[in-house]
This record gives sequence, C-alpha cells and structure tokens, in this order.
Amino acid sequence: MSQYQPPMLEHLTWTEADDLLKLRPVGLLPIGAIEAHGPHLPLNSDVIIATAMARYASYALHNSAVPSLVLPPISYSVSYAGACFRGTSPVDAESFGAYLASVLTNLVQQGFRAICIANAHLEPAHVETVRAVAAQVGNESGIPIAFPDQRQEPHASRLGEEFQRGSRHAGRYETSIVLAEAPELVRRHQLEELEPVWIDLPAKLAAGATNFAEAGAELGYFGDPGSASAEHGVELLAELGIMIRDSVLQELARAT
Repeated sequence: MSQYQPPMLEHLTWTEADDLLKLRPVGLLPIGAIEAHGPHLPLNSDVIIATAMARYASYALHNSAVPSLVLPPISYSVSYAGACFRGTSPVDAESFGAYLASVLTNLVQQGFRAICIANAHLEPAHVETVRAVAAQVGNESGIPIAFPDQRQEPHASRLGEEFQRGSRHAGRYETSIVLAEAPELVRRHQLEELEPVWIDLPAKLAAGATNFAEAGAELGYFGDPGSASAEHGVELLAELGIMIRDSVLQELARAT
C-alpha cells in the first residue's frame, strides 16, 4: 500500500472522529472469531484477517475518492465448528445476531453513508446470521449495509485453488494472510511439519459433520499451510480489498 494510512476509529479521539464523520465515510466493520486454526496459527486469526481486509479496502476506497473509517473488530461469533478444540469461544447465533443488530443500528446513526462488513469467519451458520442481520438493519435504517461473500464467484476463483477446493481453514490462504499481517504470531516450527489435508470442509459440513474433527481435521486445519507465504498473503488481501470496494460502490450506486 502507499503512504495512505487507513483511519482506525479505535485510535481516534472523539473530536477527530467527529471531523471524519462529517465527511460521511463508509464504515468498514471487521468480523472474525476466536477459533482453533491448527497448531500453527493463533486463535484470533480470523480477527487479524478481517481487520486486514478492512484496511486494504480502505486503501482501495481512498483510490476511488471515497472516504472510509475502519471500525473496531467484532471478535466473538458463531464458531461451533471449531469447538472440539480448546480455546475456541463461540456465541450462539441468536445472541450474536442480536448483538450485531445493535452494533449496526447504532453505527448507522453516526452519519456513515454506508457500512460494509469485512467478514473473515466462514462457518455457514455465522455467515447466514450476518447476512440476515445486515439486510434487516439496512432495510430498517435506509443506510446501505454491504456484505460481500468471498465464497461466491467471481471472488472465490481469485483467491486460489485451495480456497475453491474448500480446504480453506488455516491452510495456505489464511496462513499466508497471517504471515503478511502478524508473522510473529505464526508458529513456524509447527508450520514446517504440517502435511496437506485435502478435505472440502464446506462439503463435509453440508453432509452432516458438526465440527472440524468430524470433518477429518485432527489438528484443526485444512489445505496446505506449508506452502503459505507473506507475499501471497499480500496478494490475497489486495483481492479482498478490491472485493469490498466493489461491493461498497455497487451499494452506493443503488442508493442514488
């Protein structure tokens, strides 16, 4: 990225936030999870990824002359698939949905021209909860709330073969992004020993598996984390930032 530094709400004073909100920026809300990501990545990997997605999206929006503000991330979410591994800390869908609805309802009153959710946690029940709440609050408030889904085309095909194959949890895709954003948190001595686990996680969940272990991930990862690199992580984040920017611009165009 260039010298542009995405503004982060949590780092501003209220007077600085007031000045920025007068520009009617797009609010970028990262959502992750506290969830097992193999023996090599931290439990907050999805939070790291979601926040990075929002930052890269802010840069892309800046290049499109659209002001934005990166909001503090939501860390706890619907993450029961990883609950077979200690440390994973899920919230039930109903409680999470009510909390998210309250967060979004209060955010739209601040003067944002739109909100876009930068979501890095892809558990189906979580995604459906976020989608439903975003639509509900958007309809009630009249403020566009975008929720781009990287699992869908044309996004998925731009995120690599591993992602398309469904082996997308703590593999090359996520490990590369964490290597790019927080390399000090990656347990490299563990990473070097991990063999690829080519299992289609979404297909296993759809077929009835209730958690990662039942889906075949004895160590809580899928895909090929050993092939990850920080350089690939930067490429992925650039794609995800463009995905969010395009979703925002589409929503703004619909609203005019």
